[in-house]
Amino acid sequence: MAVALGPSGWWQRWRRRLSAREVSRMLLLLLLLGSGQGPRQVGAGQTFEYLKREHSLSKPYQGVGTSSSSLWNLMGNAMVMTQYIRLTPDMQSKQGALWNRVPCFLRDWELQVHFRIHGQGKKNLHGDGLAIWYTKDRMQPGPVFGNMDKFVGLGVFVDTYPNEEKQQERVFPYISAMVNNGSLSYDHERDGRPTELGGCTAIVRNLHYDTFLVIRYVKRHLTIMMDIDGRHEWRDGIEVPGVRLPRGYYFGTSSITGDLSDNHDVISLKLFELTVERTPEEEKLHRDVFLPSVDNMKLPEMTAPLPPLSGLALFLIVFFSLVFSVFAIVIGIILYNKWQDQSRKRFY
Repeated sequence: MAVALGPSGWWQRWRRRLSAREVSRMLLLLLLLGSGQGPRQVGAGQTFEYLKREHSLSKPYQGVGTSSSSLWNLMGNAMVMTQYIRLTPDMQSKQGALWNRVPCFLRDWELQVHFRIHGQGKKNLHGDGLAIWYTKDRMQPGPVFGNMDKFVGLGVFVDTYPNEEKQQERVFPYISAMVNNGSLSYDHERDGRPTELGGCTAIVRNLHYDTFLVIRYVKRHLTIMMDIDGRHEWRDGIEVPGVRLPRGYYFGTSSITGDLSDNHDVISLKLFELTVERTPEEEKLHRDVFLPSVDNMKLPEMTAPLPPLSGLALFLIVFFSLVFSVFAIVIGIILYNKWQDQSRKRFY
């Protein structure tokens, strides 16, 4: 005789057939669906993405400001408009930036950037471009597209002006990537060539349709793709394996103008967490790191600065230096007097 099972009985019977890992994964999916951040499968295999609102920005830009409750902070000449955030206007000698206040501890992620670069300048009479950052420090103005030099982390540069006059093979605008442990300087005169991981031409200026850039970091693999043709399709750009980025860094974007200028606008920044299955061997290989690096690329070692001397240490150094000086003077006087006494005895 068949026995009917209630809902709880069916759940217990079905649960026995599932592993603990599968059950936890299903519960996670149900929670995300209930919170309105539903997963979306990307690519082949078990790879899903989830929008992380604390690291994302879109219209009407309510989370941008200077208060402690703001998720995003403006710097320099950046300003919030109704349809975009303008990092720099089409004016000379301006710089601006937009930084997320929340550090990112995701293991695998994808950042989609919707931006626009436009202005009145004609061919090769515009500049300088914008950068997207994932770095240890935030809100640090400087010469590298409006951010500090010798940064620690990842920089992706949309460079619109060629500074190196002799180069012929590179067509601008040009997108490049750089990983830095704080020991390297960005070479403006050579458009960052000595330190770039890879690059490609990207005609993104004064277009009449949307332009997008995606930075994907999965299993130590850095991929940068573009959607700049108005086709709503990602196009391959840069691919670098063996990139090791620490967790807990900040996302941001910045821009700078000099003698030449452009409008540099950011429409949205959307960060997705990517869930990727790893083998036990990959889990061992993909442990957390504390300093950015790239496999098969030797970065100069960081020399830690000497800690400043305390007041007591400085006093002791000065005190013992004076004592030693006085002691040396006294010994010198005694030796001099003895030498004079011996000289007198010779004459008598």
